[in-house]
Amino acid sequence: MRVSVIGGSSVSAAAYEQAVTVGRLLAERDHTVVCGGLGGVMRGVCEGASGAGGRTVGILPGDEIAAANEFVDVPIATGLGHARNALVVMNGDAVVAIDGGPGTLSELGLAAVYDRPIAGLGTHDVQGVRQVDTPVAAVDHVEAHA
Repeated sequence: MRVSVIGGSSVSAAAYEQAVTVGRLLAERDHTVVCGGLGGVMRGVCEGASGAGGRTVGILPGDEIAAANEFVDVPIATGLGHARNALVVMNGDAVVAIDGGPGTLSELGLAAVYDRPIAGLGTHDVQGVRQVDTPVAAVDHVEAHA
């Protein structure tokens, strides 16, 4: 399946490592990572997936595919700014949220609207988000509910 991984563009080292681990786990379980294609959680999840031989899709806010982090296999330039958040969520069968600010909160709302299963690691505590403690629990949750 395709799993959208959302989260902060500027994160702590711990959140970054969680993203790398989520990406690795998703790739090891033959899932494709979909994300916003930039830095922070997006770069971490792509790094983890890429290192494990997985496939990554980055749905970018701008109009330059060169803006994608170096671990994105398929960059998609949208020119939509934050409106691209809907595309990130809609292109996954489930969502894993790690950390994050207002942009992540908007993606969580969209994920709920589009009835995607959502696992959260240290992210916003909102209705529809299953808070978990580990990357393994996050991947297990989305696999069980997608």
